[in-house]
Amino acid sequence: MSTAGMDKIREAILAKVEAEAQGIIKEAEEKAREEIEKAQKQRERRFEEVGRRLMEEAEGEAARIQAQASIRARQEVLAAKAGIIGEITDRVKRVLEGVSGDESAKLSLIREALDGLGVDKARIYVSPKDVGEVKRLVEGDRELGARIVESREFDCSGGVIAEDIAGKVRIDNTYETRLEILLPKILPQIEGELFGSIGAEVD
Repeated sequence: MSTAGMDKIREAILAKVEAEAQGIIKEAEEKAREEIEKAQKQRERRFEEVGRRLMEEAEGEAARIQAQASIRARQEVLAAKAGIIGEITDRVKRVLEGVSGDESAKLSLIREALDGLGVDKARIYVSPKDVGEVKRLVEGDRELGARIVESREFDCSGGVIAEDIAGKVRIDNTYETRLEILLPKILPQIEGELFGSIGAEVD
């Protein structure tokens, strides 16, 4: 084979190899580009997922903080209300301690307690500051004198406790007990007048 023929064969082979190489390179470039695009999309998705998760976590934390703040505010309001109600109750008790009451009021409380006890003979207990006056009132009242066999001192602000002779049944008509019965009835009204708008603001 002549030199010219060899050159032609070589050129043909090189051309074919070059064409195949270019095709391989082009295919590799396309695959690389696809991989890059795929990786970019995955990266963007991950950023979105992380951002969404962080946003959800931030919203959850904000809700938790708000709930805790609301609870603390309610607790503070309740504590303030309890303090005010306690102060009102203490003031009422202090006022009762200073109240002597007139004779008719004392007699009325004694008769009320005796009637509730429902016995012929009874023993009564009254405040140390009232015991002398009560004994005098009982001695001066024929009906009470016949029913009350003894008057004793009892640590209270005022009022009376009536007890049967056996000491088994008692009727507590002291100021403290009457106040305990009265407070649950009037406290809702007091709270409504004092704290109605405060509760709405906290809610």
